[in-house]
Order: sequence, then C-alpha cells, then structure tokens
Amino acid sequence: MSILGKSIILNTISMINHFEESEIPYGTLERFGLTQEMIEDLPVDVLQNIYNGRLSLVLPITITTEDGETETARTRFSLERTPEGGVDVLFYPKLDEYDLNLFNEQQKQRLLEGKAIIGYLESNEENKEAGGKRFFLIDPESKQVLCVPMPVIGRDMQYVADRYHLTGAEMQKLQNGDALSILNVDDEEITMGIDLNSKTGIRFAAGDEQTWKREAKREWDKYNFGAFGCWVVEDGDLDYIHEEDYSEEMWQEQKKVGMRFQR
Repeated sequence: MSILGKSIILNTISMINHFEESEIPYGTLERFGLTQEMIEDLPVDVLQNIYNGRLSLVLPITITTEDGETETARTRFSLERTPEGGVDVLFYPKLDEYDLNLFNEQQKQRLLEGKAIIGYLESNEENKEAGGKRFFLIDPESKQVLCVPMPVIGRDMQYVADRYHLTGAEMQKLQNGDALSILNVDDEEITMGIDLNSKTGIRFAAGDEQTWKREAKREWDKYNFGAFGCWVVEDGDLDYIHEEDYSEEMWQEQKKVGMRFQR
C-alpha cells in the first residue's frame, strides 16, 4: 500500500491491468475506512474502472496518526499488480491546492483552463521510465495532475485521424489540448478532445464543444442507494451513510426510487 502525496499521477492509461473482484484487497482499504460494503455500493461503471486499474472517484478515508488520533481525508485510489503477482493499493490524496511548479506560465494557464498540454517529465532514480514527453491534464476533483506518455495518446490520435480523415491543422488542434468539432458521415456534429480520465485518452461527444465539456462532469443524484447503504453527495463531496443511519428523508427517497423501478 502506498499513499502518494505527489501532484503528478503517472500512466493513467498506459499501464492498465484487469483485476478480478476476488483480488480486491479489501483488508487494506478497510484500514482506511473503505469497507467492502462501501466499495460494492459504488455505481457499476465506477467499479468497472477500478477493476480495470483506473482511478476511483474521490472518496472519504480515515487515517490513524502515530499519536493514535483519527484524521479524515479524501483520495482517489487505484489497484496495482505487484512483481509477485499480488494486488496492492495506491492512494492519490486530494490536494489543498494545485502544484504546478513543473510548468512555465503559459503551460500553467492552459492547464488551469482545463486543457491538456505536452510537456517533459524528468526521470528519477525511483522510476527511470517516467521521463520523456507526456500529455498533462489537471484532475479538478483531486487537484492532482494526470500524466500519460505522448506515444500512448499518439497511437489513438492517429487512429482517429485516419478514421475521420483529419487534416494536419485539425490534428494540431487536438495536440494543443483544444476540443475539435467535425461533421461525421451522417452530417452530424461530433466533438473530440484529449481527456486523460477517459479509457483511451480521447473522449467523444455527440454535439458541440459545450456538450463535450458538460459531459466531462459526472452528474450525481443527491442520494445513490446501494445494497448496504447510500453514497450521498453534499457540496460536491461523496460520503457514505450505512442503512441503519438513514434519516427519515433518506427512507422516503429510497421508497420513491423503489416505486420508479416498479413502474
């Protein structure tokens, strides 16, 4: 288990592994307040991302300090295959503020505008393969910076360019981190752009650039009921309420959800 306080999340796309549900290290997660019931009550698509080695949502955790005190924090996590074939957990805590010291002023501005940029990451003694040209993009939920080797996205961009017959100027626009709107063979507008939170690094939307930007933000109901409890959205944060702790409002809302499913 590792808690990474760094502001750069490496290889969110290129090093994807698949994990079986039986491999999930629930014991490790539970030490940080994330029980098996809480994980299993996450939406199906979120669970699938976790099983595929991608980042989780920003979730609440509890940490016991050396003094025996309990502190709360919020973090994303991902699963990692160990050299011995086991499964470990990597935590990426939500930062209080962006750390963009690696970038120049122009790069910082584009990152803060929500655009992907191309930059260079130096290798280090711990990870000599980390160096080289990479795409960077801010993860606004955790204030971390996502980072993927340029050739990984480059392969997908070439596939997209061939499929949609993109011009050199259109390809350059994509590489610059801007969204690109084109007409498909049915004369319908579609928009594409680099999104390091997506499976391939390039995300599509049916519609214009505003639609593409809007679809990047997951829309949550206030109450998201599972088998054992409920994930509640409050001021943009997710918190878990066990069934035995439901308020009267939550019981009434669960009844409404059940009635909708019965129709």
